[in-house]
Formats: sequence, C-alpha cells, structure tokens
Amino acid sequence: MLDTPRPRTRSGGRNARRAARSAPVFDMLPGLERNLPVCEIMTGSQVERIHDASMDILENVGVQFRDPIALADWKRAGAKVDGELVYLDRGLVMDLISTIPSDFTYTARNPKKNLRLGGRHSIFVPMTGAPFLRDLDDVRRNPTLDDLAMFHKLAHMSPALHSSAHHIVEPYDHPISQRHLRITYSSMKYSDKTFMGMTTSPKNAEDVMDMCAILFGADFMETHPVTTGNCNGNSPLVWDETMLGAMRAFCYHNQPVLCSPFVLGGANTPASVAASVAQLNAEALSALAYTQVIRRGAPAIYGHYLSTVSMKSGAPMAGTPEISLMNFMIGQMARHYDVPWRTSNTLGGAKTFDAQAGYESATTLSAVMHAGANYIWHSAGWNEAGMHCSVAKFVVDAEQCAMAHRMAQGPNWDDFDTAVDAVSDIGPGGHYLGHPHTQDNFQTAFFMPDLFDNNSIEQWVAEGEVEITERALKHARKLLNDYEEPKLDIAKDEELRDYIARREREIPASDELNQSF
Repeated sequence: MLDTPRPRTRSGGRNARRAARSAPVFDMLPGLERNLPVCEIMTGSQVERIHDASMDILENVGVQFRDPIALADWKRAGAKVDGELVYLDRGLVMDLISTIPSDFTYTARNPKKNLRLGGRHSIFVPMTGAPFLRDLDDVRRNPTLDDLAMFHKLAHMSPALHSSAHHIVEPYDHPISQRHLRITYSSMKYSDKTFMGMTTSPKNAEDVMDMCAILFGADFMETHPVTTGNCNGNSPLVWDETMLGAMRAFCYHNQPVLCSPFVLGGANTPASVAASVAQLNAEALSALAYTQVIRRGAPAIYGHYLSTVSMKSGAPMAGTPEISLMNFMIGQMARHYDVPWRTSNTLGGAKTFDAQAGYESATTLSAVMHAGANYIWHSAGWNEAGMHCSVAKFVVDAEQCAMAHRMAQGPNWDDFDTAVDAVSDIGPGGHYLGHPHTQDNFQTAFFMPDLFDNNSIEQWVAEGEVEITERALKHARKLLNDYEEPKLDIAKDEELRDYIARREREIPASDELNQSF
C-alpha cells in the first residue's frame, strides 16, 4: 500500500523569517563602517593654518609636563626642556606621530566582537565617570557596585554599544583606593565586549594591565589591543604626573590611549572656535608624540573633551553650534595626521530626561557622525553635564546609536532591482503593504524604534499615555530580566578574583587614589 502523500512543509519561508524578526535580538552590531561623506568645513589652507598655529605653540610657548620621567624622556628624544616646560620642534613631532598606526583591531573576550578602529571604522562606547545615577525608578542617588554591574549588563544587551566601558558610574560602596579593581572586573565579567581600563593613577593602570594579562595573556597583549585608557590633559597646555604615568603603563604594553585635552571653550581656551582648536590640536599632538617616545608604533588615539562655557553662569554647555563646528574641524585635523580620533557623543546639561536632553544629544550625535569620529565615547546615559547617568536615557541613547549606525552605512542597494520590479506589479493607485517584497523586507527596509511611540493619540491614550521615560525604564527592566551572563573561563575568573583579593590586601582602603601601593 502506498503511503498517503503528505502536504509539503517548509523549514524556512516567510513565516519563519517573520517569526525570527519578531524575536528579541541582542547581538552586537558590527563595528560601524561609515559610508557617509564626512563634513569638512575647512579648506586645505585653513587646515594648514591650524597646523602652523599649533606648531608655533609647541615650539615657542611650550607644553608643561609635570612629571620627571616624562621630562627625562623628552630630553633623550631631543626636545628642548626648561624646568617643566617642553618645547617641541615640529619636525620631531611629525616624525613621532608618523609612527602611530592609522587603524588597528580591538580583541574582545568574545572574538566575534573584535572591532576595527580608524579610517572609516567607528565604535560606540557608553558614558563613564558619573558620580550619581537616575535609577530604574528614576531616582537620583549615589551608585553602588551593583548599579555599575547593571549598566555593564545593559551595555552588553545593547546591540549598538560596542564596549562595556569602565566606571559608567562611581561605585561609592567601595574604597576609592581599591575601586579600580572591582570596576575592571565588572567590565570583564558582565560583558564579553571590549572595555576601557582605569587610568586614575599609574599604579591603578598597572593593575589594569595585570588583569588584562590574566584575561588575554601578556604576550598576546604585545601585539593585540584589548582595552583602552584615557589620559586627560589640563588645558591650557599641561600634562600631569598621574596621567603621564598611566599613559606609560598602557603604552609599555602596547595598549591604546586616548590623548584628551579637556576643553572648556572660553575658560581654558580662547573665546574663539578656530583658536580653541589650534590650542587643543597642540595639546593633543604633544601627548600623541609622547606615546611614541614611550614606545614607537604603540596605538594611540587623538582625543578631546569639548564643551563651551556659559558666560552668564560659567557652567559648561553641550549641544551648542560651536561644539559641532569644533568636531568637524578636529576630524579634519586628525585625518590630516592620519591618526584615529575620539569624540564625545550624546552630551547634555539637562537635569532629567526631558526635551532639552533629547535636543542636546541629537545635535551632538548628528555632528559626530558627520565629522567622521572613530572612538565615539559617552554615547549612552550622559546627563546633567556628566553628573549622573540616567538608566532611561542610557537605553534610548543606545537605540539612537543604532539608528545612527543604520544611517551612516548609507543606502542598501542589494535589493534595488527586485524592489523596483514591485513598482510594475503594483502600478498606479495601488499600495505595497501586501506585496511579497514588502512582506519580506518591511522590518529591515526602514528602522523602527522600539522606544518611540508612533501610534495614534487615541491608541496612546488607551494604553495609558505612557511617555518616553516610563517606556525606557520598562524596557531596561526587560533587558535586565532577559540578561544572560557571558561566563568567564573558570580558571581565569578564579585568577582574577585571587588577584583582586591580593591587591586589596596590599592597598590600604582609603578615600584617596592609590598612588603608592
């Protein structure tokens, strides 16, 4: 007897694709490869004018290096040193920065999350350093280690964030002198993305290098960037012992550092966009050059923190036209020197997650994307001039970065012919909602935000008139509920915990940075 024929079933097909699209996806987006043209607002002669002004500052005004080791290093390199002032010949500077790699690849704990940086390759990194948070109940308070872990989990679950950063918030329930150990462990434990390393003191930076060596291997670090340090300058024209010592710890191990002058336009730079960029450029170049004095060929990133100062109150401002202009100009200067560059992203001075926060952040995000930045820091959570990290803003900012990621890739031409064929199928007066091409592509053709409400006002009212902050906090709770820890290798985890325990015994628990132990 013949078997009765069974209906054919499809293992895939449109229904399967539709189900897959409706399932939550937390996979990290690949590092951004920008296909938008950069916005270059300076002519070639204006770039040279900034360059010449910066070189004149380095040669004739000098930069103060408040660090005896750095001063000795500069003397050996052939610079003129007078007390703590270092005068840098332009030929020396250009020779040194020519050895900085124009791009490199970060190795993450999960190799699928390795990231190329430089040229057209960019990454989004959350904010760091907030002394307060607005929590899951939107209450402003002091953070704890558990709060830091929460943000590292949210960073891990946010597809457009490429890093867990480091101290997104300051964990006040742990001594300052030992805090860097727990921060670094949290960055490593709760996410398998790349992360940042603490540079709060040279000793702390050395501890971070030790912990990275446990996780990745010391020999591996010699040829593979695995973390990022940030070294802030004291504008105008000062680099201090703490930052320079931390810089040496990272460069010795061939790990990239952000060389970041801290600009408060009109306060520690001239009240002029172009002149501020000339000073900032001199400061950044002096630090970039020093990384190559420490170790030629070490990866380094042209950094900065940009803010303008309100002449009414003296408070720092974000989202202003001048910050956007400076980002455009700094991008041109970094490309002129062929080095990767860092900027700050969704900054704002708003005290809550309100319209001001949205406008400030969106203005800066747009400028950053069109400026062609590579290391896009402070991309999620920043509010109140960095005084607090908002959980609600963190998840919305992360989605905004996903939108920017999509935009900066440029239009997709892969299905152009089949999409145009649909025009013939539909003809005048029809609609495309039921067409097979639309059914197969509607969720990927156009970005559909999860956290913005685009329904009718009647539906919005019927669903409780929920505004963005409440929706974002509900989304954050869901992310945390769905979180699955990317487990560390058991032996490495034990070694990291043993290292932390030993260092906490060695470093006195105190309310000051570890400078000696």
